[in-house]
Amino acid sequence: MVEAINWISEVVRPKIKTLFKRETPENLWVKCPETGQMVFHKEVEANGWVIPGSEHHLRITAQQRLKLMFDQGTWLDVPLPEVAADPLKFRDEKRYADRLKDARAKTGMTDAFKVGFGRVSGLPMTLAVQDFGFMGGSLGMAAGEAFVRGAETALEKRTPYVLFAASGGARMQEGILSLMQMPRTTVAVRRLNTARLPYIVVLTNPTTGGVTASYAMLG
Repeated sequence: MVEAINWISEVVRPKIKTLFKRETPENLWVKCPETGQMVFHKEVEANGWVIPGSEHHLRITAQQRLKLMFDQGTWLDVPLPEVAADPLKFRDEKRYADRLKDARAKTGMTDAFKVGFGRVSGLPMTLAVQDFGFMGGSLGMAAGEAFVRGAETALEKRTPYVLFAASGGARMQEGILSLMQMPRTTVAVRRLNTARLPYIVVLTNPTTGGVTASYAMLG
């Protein structure tokens, strides 16, 4: 009798659970942070990442922003320069190199900036997007290089340069090397002005700190 009960518990019951298990994709639903309303992921995406009803604007990734802005099938990622990963060998509660590794695994990005070239409503355009999901969109050497490369692309292609800013400020783990990106990006904007090319900034949530003290307020 005991053996029969054990057999039911250990063999039959797990098989029944497996048989009737319903797999639900993790991204099937999106929960509105404002109202708690559950909405289909595809419905939110089709609405430009705005929750229908509450009109709550969700934070989106840099890749989602580029896909949303560019005409379908018209754009390419602009290759970005590589920089030293941890020049100061910084460590607080955790090594900076490990923080970068975790952020890259989480977002699939190399750093907090993406640049794309393509068409928006048929017009050639260079877009740069910061991703708050990568270490708060903080400004470091990689982001500075990406911004400058975007400006150089706009100069080369003779297009407007549009930036979608989202950042908590300068990246403290890079110290003075991070702060040096502020004048570098300002010079890049000046080159666009001299070439009489439009530089447009779209401030997204949040945009603070050293980014607002430099390129985010120059458009």
